[in-house]
Amino acid sequence: MSHQLPDVQASAPDVTVGLSQVGVTGVEKLVKLARGDQRPIVLMAEFEVFVDLPSGRKGIDMSRNLATIDEILEEITREEAYRVEDVCGDAAERLLEKHDYTTTAEVSMTAELVTREDTPASGIETQSTATIVASASATEEGTREEIGAEVTGMTVCPCSQGMSESRAREKLADLGVDEETTEEFLEAVPQPGHSQRGHATLTVTTDGHPDIDLRDLIDVARDSMSARIYNMAKRPDEDHMTYEAHADAKFVEDCVRALAEGTVEEFDHLSDDAVVHMKQSNDESIHQHNAHAEREVTMGDLRTELNAW
Repeated sequence: MSHQLPDVQASAPDVTVGLSQVGVTGVEKLVKLARGDQRPIVLMAEFEVFVDLPSGRKGIDMSRNLATIDEILEEITREEAYRVEDVCGDAAERLLEKHDYTTTAEVSMTAELVTREDTPASGIETQSTATIVASASATEEGTREEIGAEVTGMTVCPCSQGMSESRAREKLADLGVDEETTEEFLEAVPQPGHSQRGHATLTVTTDGHPDIDLRDLIDVARDSMSARIYNMAKRPDEDHMTYEAHADAKFVEDCVRALAEGTVEEFDHLSDDAVVHMKQSNDESIHQHNAHAEREVTMGDLRTELNAW
């Protein structure tokens, strides 16, 4: 006896609801960043690719689209690029061309960038790691690109440090130290406060590609916390980092404010409609919870706020 398979496509219900994002994640590709006469930087990048699905279609033809996505990413990543956000932008624009039913194509990418630097006190060469964040959204109106990074640093709690300073003042007073000498000592020797590892994320999104040097953006993010940290550190470097962090104690909110100030100062050429996303997350050392602060704002509003201070 023969059995006829049901016509799944014909028996499927009519589609009336569209989807804003359908696609694939976890696509890994090598990306080469050109550096002029120097050897290119090679990144192992992970991509996420999405298109929107109108209400008149049941699906995006996943297997066929995977082949298209792979073809596009292979072609784009085969040659050296100068900006990772342009890699995402080119891919998004080609996806938009390939899918006549879609109105929006989005491509995002993350990768670990390793750079060399010297430790602050002993001058030993070491490496620094930052997570690159890039994305692009392409529509018929044009393409918006995002570039950013997440970096790790050190923060010190001002409240905890303030309590230590109060205890130090009381003890110095008991020892007969005059107030002027006490203040001079506390200014030169920052008192202890509980410290934590902080994670700063800074991204900028504009029409077209943001005119930003990724290394400058990473520097702004690293400098927003109490102190930079280094993978390799001798005792003089550890002393330097500890001192710098306690001399510039910051709440998680202060780190986001420092991101704002650094962005306006370093990237003053950005247009007012550029969107800045700033985020700080601290792994608390004496609590079981973590602290988090975040802000997304246009460059124009950020300029206005900072000028009013």
